[in-house]
Amino acid sequence: MSTSMLGLDGKRAVVFGGGQGMGEATALCLAQAGCDVAVVDLVEERAEQVAQRVTETGRRGVTVVGDVLDDAEVPRVVGAIEEKLGGIDITVSIVGQSAFGAALDMTPDTWDLDQRRNLRYFFVLSREVAAAMIRRGQGGAMVAIASVDGIQGSAYHSSYGAAKAGLISLVKSLAVEWAPKGIRVNAIAPGHIVTPRLYDTNERAAYYAESPIPMKRRGQPVDIAKAATFLASDLASYVSGVTLPVDGGLLAANLINAGHVFGRPAR
Repeated sequence: MSTSMLGLDGKRAVVFGGGQGMGEATALCLAQAGCDVAVVDLVEERAEQVAQRVTETGRRGVTVVGDVLDDAEVPRVVGAIEEKLGGIDITVSIVGQSAFGAALDMTPDTWDLDQRRNLRYFFVLSREVAAAMIRRGQGGAMVAIASVDGIQGSAYHSSYGAAKAGLISLVKSLAVEWAPKGIRVNAIAPGHIVTPRLYDTNERAAYYAESPIPMKRRGQPVDIAKAATFLASDLASYVSGVTLPVDGGLLAANLINAGHVFGRPAR
């Protein structure tokens, strides 16, 4: 596909949590599509390495180090991005993490932590970015990373699922409020994706090959990166308020194999 169809040449993109995993893949995908990219991460070395890879594609890569979970940091981080890129057209936020444990064992502090690092921070961050876009008067596109766990049940990580469900709802609300300002807001709901915390092993690959996921494998970070680039691009210029599952068909699958139950296994 010609990059001209994407309409991203010369756009200024920011990837929050861009120093590794899905964030790194997204930064590189956006650069390959024609964007200059600001890589925001907690760890300077990670951010610098990804920004260097962006530069190697022929686009401009810059870094900003900061913690977007800290409300007080957000204006500084967004201001630094504007200064280095000259404005913000696209944001993709990869920040998020889950606590695991039974609901009966979960403390209110754990619940609050998952709300802060998966939902609340995006509310604070997106408002700051939207204000910057509105000042420029040119609109833009935002992509949040939700989860299939915000669409279906999330037993043993219920705080995370609840936060992601809230994020999906927030994306719809912001999309409606900010559409008159030319700002599109969408989300991606990843399924089981290879990440730095849940890296691939032979054992895990074998498990997923026998799993209920129709595609019989985990997704790769680049699968999320491609979806984010699509949602940020002109190909999605009339798409807003949507959460796109990228899950190998997991949400579409009925976990009970009706063909097997009725004696008619698939051939």
